[in-house]
Amino acid sequence: MKTLSDYRRIVIKIGSALLVDRDSGRLRDAWLAALADDIEGLVRQGAQVLIVSSGAIALGRTVMQMPNRALRLDESQAAAAIGQIELGRAYSEILGRRDIKVGQVLLTLGDTEERRRYLNARSTIKTMLELGAVPIVNENDTVATSEIRYGDNDRLAARVATMMEADCLILLSDIDGMYTAPPNDNPDAEFIPVIDRITPEIEAMAGAAGSELSRGGMKTKVDAGKIATSAGTSMVIASGKRYHPVKAIQEGARCTWFIAHETPVNARKAWISGHIEKHGTITIDDGASRALKSGKSLLPAGIRKVEGAFSRGDAIGINDLNGQEIGLGLAAYDHDDARRIAGRNSREIEEILGYAGRAEMIHRDDLVLREM
Repeated sequence: MKTLSDYRRIVIKIGSALLVDRDSGRLRDAWLAALADDIEGLVRQGAQVLIVSSGAIALGRTVMQMPNRALRLDESQAAAAIGQIELGRAYSEILGRRDIKVGQVLLTLGDTEERRRYLNARSTIKTMLELGAVPIVNENDTVATSEIRYGDNDRLAARVATMMEADCLILLSDIDGMYTAPPNDNPDAEFIPVIDRITPEIEAMAGAAGSELSRGGMKTKVDAGKIATSAGTSMVIASGKRYHPVKAIQEGARCTWFIAHETPVNARKAWISGHIEKHGTITIDDGASRALKSGKSLLPAGIRKVEGAFSRGDAIGINDLNGQEIGLGLAAYDHDDARRIAGRNSREIEEILGYAGRAEMIHRDDLVLREM
């Protein structure tokens, strides 16, 4: 088993029931400060940290003193818009005291399902991490409806983790892990410390573990585990009720680990290799071919011909000068822009296209070579 110090990119999901006091409807400032200490510790160890946080609607209804009943859709959206300001301010202030910058990212289902929006969101968050900021991610409840929403932040956190190729996802919950049955209902329920694979039997064990402040239960956590581990991201369910919940995981507190058997990069390459339809082809010179075989990315300078009508993020075949396909990869440019920069130095891209794009036509993490 790895420890948290072994992971380099970690997503932490925080539910409303942990962040917002059930009786007063106010932010649990002392708890959040303790969590901020944990995040500071991870950052000091060299990890990149992303937070997927609920709480906006709960905070918004408190600020506006909204009625204590199920809110209409428009009321929930308004509460979310108001609460996001409070939530962002809290994270900015508390992490700012620890010299950690934050940025807010609001996503909808389409942002992680539609290719171009997915790529744009991934690029934005990646740049934030490279700048040393901690992204605070939440579903954009101000515009989401029941037809176009995740509905819970467990699965959203899993999609964010896989999108960003995180190697660990932490679901902080009001329960300390997975049991053979809901422990509140069954005194004979047995704790499961490690889940090597999510089988139908494991799925059948998932029971409700939510509250009136949170939309998720154990089923959504197991669903999140399936999303995460299939993409090479290990996941842990741990209690968030205690102060310093992440530090507690590091110190061996009870929790359930879902094991990923691939790294995020290897899992991504397997997905590219086996499940993507080609939308075009590029032909590369011998120098570029040798560079790819040595583990490098494909630069525009090595491209001799571009064929097909593909968009950024589409899979395209890679041929050598003999017309033999040597690999498959995800294009960083649309076909028109790819034709314009083919054979040119990466330093010329901005002058040719009018914007500063990526230096690579296909990044090595988005590339699979055929066995020859």
